[in-house]
Amino acid sequence: MSKLVETIVNAIQEKKGHNIVSLDLSGLDGTICDTFVICDVPSTTQVEAIAAGVEQKVEEELNEKVWRVEGLGNSVWVVMDYGDVMVHIFQKELRDFYQLDKLWADAPAVHYESEE
Repeated sequence: MSKLVETIVNAIQEKKGHNIVSLDLSGLDGTICDTFVICDVPSTTQVEAIAAGVEQKVEEELNEKVWRVEGLGNSVWVVMDYGDVMVHIFQKELRDFYQLDKLWADAPAVHYESEE
Protein backbone atom coordinates (compact mmCIF):
# COMPACT_ATOMS: atom_id res chain seq x y z
CA MET A 1 0.00 0.00 0.00
CA SER A 2 1.35 3.41 -0.93
CA LYS A 3 1.96 6.07 1.70
CA LEU A 4 -0.75 8.20 0.05
CA VAL A 5 -3.37 5.44 0.33
CA GLU A 6 -2.32 4.73 3.93
CA THR A 7 -2.64 8.42 4.84
CA ILE A 8 -6.06 8.70 3.17
CA VAL A 9 -7.35 5.58 4.94
CA ASN A 10 -6.08 6.86 8.30
CA ALA A 11 -7.83 10.20 7.76
CA ILE A 12 -11.10 8.42 6.90
CA GLN A 13 -10.80 6.21 10.00
CA GLU A 14 -10.18 9.25 12.21
CA LYS A 15 -13.43 10.83 10.96
CA LYS A 16 -15.39 7.59 11.48
CA GLY A 17 -15.88 6.58 7.85
CA HIS A 18 -17.54 3.19 7.31
CA ASN A 19 -16.87 0.24 4.99
CA ILE A 20 -13.46 1.52 3.87
CA VAL A 21 -11.94 -0.33 0.92
CA SER A 22 -9.12 0.31 -1.50
CA LEU A 23 -9.24 -1.18 -4.98
CA ASP A 24 -5.99 -1.75 -6.89
CA LEU A 25 -6.88 -0.84 -10.46
CA SER A 26 -3.30 -0.77 -11.74
CA GLY A 27 -3.56 -4.16 -13.47
CA LEU A 28 -6.84 -3.41 -15.25
CA ASP A 29 -7.24 -1.89 -18.70
CA GLY A 30 -9.02 1.41 -19.19
CA THR A 31 -8.75 2.79 -15.67
CA ILE A 32 -8.23 6.47 -14.92
CA CYS A 33 -6.03 5.89 -11.87
CA ASP A 34 -4.18 3.15 -9.98
CA THR A 35 -6.29 3.07 -6.81
CA PHE A 36 -9.80 3.86 -5.65
CA VAL A 37 -10.36 4.43 -1.93
CA ILE A 38 -14.07 4.17 -1.12
CA CYS A 39 -16.03 4.72 2.09
CA ASP A 40 -19.53 5.62 3.19
CA VAL A 41 -21.10 7.63 5.99
CA PRO A 42 -24.66 8.30 7.18
CA SER A 43 -24.82 12.11 6.73
CA THR A 44 -23.86 14.95 4.39
CA THR A 45 -22.09 16.66 7.29
CA GLN A 46 -19.85 13.64 7.70
CA VAL A 47 -19.15 13.48 3.94
CA GLU A 48 -17.81 17.04 4.15
CA ALA A 49 -15.87 16.34 7.36
CA ILE A 50 -14.12 13.33 5.84
CA ALA A 51 -13.24 15.22 2.66
CA ALA A 52 -11.78 18.07 4.72
CA GLY A 53 -9.95 15.60 6.98
CA VAL A 54 -8.40 13.74 4.05
CA GLU A 55 -7.30 16.96 2.37
CA GLN A 56 -5.76 18.31 5.59
CA LYS A 57 -3.98 15.10 6.62
CA VAL A 58 -2.50 14.44 3.16
CA GLU A 59 -1.25 18.01 2.92
CA GLU A 60 0.21 17.98 6.45
CA GLU A 61 1.85 14.55 6.29
CA LEU A 62 2.84 14.27 2.63
CA ASN A 63 2.86 17.91 1.50
CA GLU A 64 0.60 16.88 -1.39
CA LYS A 65 -2.44 18.84 -2.51
CA VAL A 66 -5.61 17.38 -3.96
CA TRP A 67 -5.82 18.06 -7.70
CA ARG A 68 -9.59 18.39 -7.84
CA VAL A 69 -12.62 17.88 -5.59
CA GLU A 70 -16.13 17.37 -6.95
CA GLY A 71 -19.46 17.04 -5.14
CA LEU A 72 -19.06 19.34 -2.15
CA GLY A 73 -22.12 21.31 -3.25
CA ASN A 74 -24.56 18.54 -2.36
CA SER A 75 -22.21 16.36 -0.26
CA VAL A 76 -23.86 13.01 -1.01
CA TRP A 77 -20.89 11.79 -3.08
CA VAL A 78 -17.54 13.58 -3.02
CA VAL A 79 -14.70 12.56 -5.33
CA MET A 80 -11.15 13.66 -4.57
CA ASP A 81 -8.50 13.35 -7.28
CA TYR A 82 -4.92 12.78 -6.18
CA GLY A 83 -3.73 11.71 -9.63
CA ASP A 84 -2.99 8.01 -9.16
CA VAL A 85 -5.50 7.76 -6.28
CA MET A 86 -9.18 8.71 -6.37
CA VAL A 87 -11.14 8.96 -3.11
CA HIS A 88 -14.90 8.35 -3.17
CA ILE A 89 -16.86 9.42 -0.08
CA PHE A 90 -20.51 8.40 -0.29
CA GLN A 91 -23.63 8.68 1.76
CA LYS A 92 -24.56 5.04 2.41
CA GLU A 93 -27.65 4.98 0.17
CA LEU A 94 -25.77 6.34 -2.83
CA ARG A 95 -22.90 3.89 -2.40
CA ASP A 96 -25.42 1.04 -2.31
CA PHE A 97 -27.00 2.39 -5.51
CA TYR A 98 -23.83 2.89 -7.58
CA GLN A 99 -21.91 -0.15 -6.24
CA LEU A 100 -18.46 0.94 -7.42
CA ASP A 101 -17.00 -2.00 -5.51
CA LYS A 102 -18.92 -4.40 -7.77
CA LEU A 103 -18.24 -2.39 -10.93
CA TRP A 104 -14.50 -2.97 -10.33
CA ALA A 105 -14.93 -6.49 -8.87
CA ASP A 106 -11.87 -7.76 -10.80
CA ALA A 107 -9.60 -5.40 -8.87
CA PRO A 108 -7.78 -6.71 -5.79
CA ALA A 109 -9.46 -5.17 -2.74
CA VAL A 110 -8.24 -4.37 0.76
CA HIS A 111 -10.87 -3.83 3.44
CA TYR A 112 -9.99 -1.70 6.47
CA GLU A 113 -11.29 -1.62 10.01
CA SER A 114 -13.76 1.14 10.78
CA GLU A 115 -15.76 2.04 13.83
CA GLU A 116 -19.42 1.51 13.04
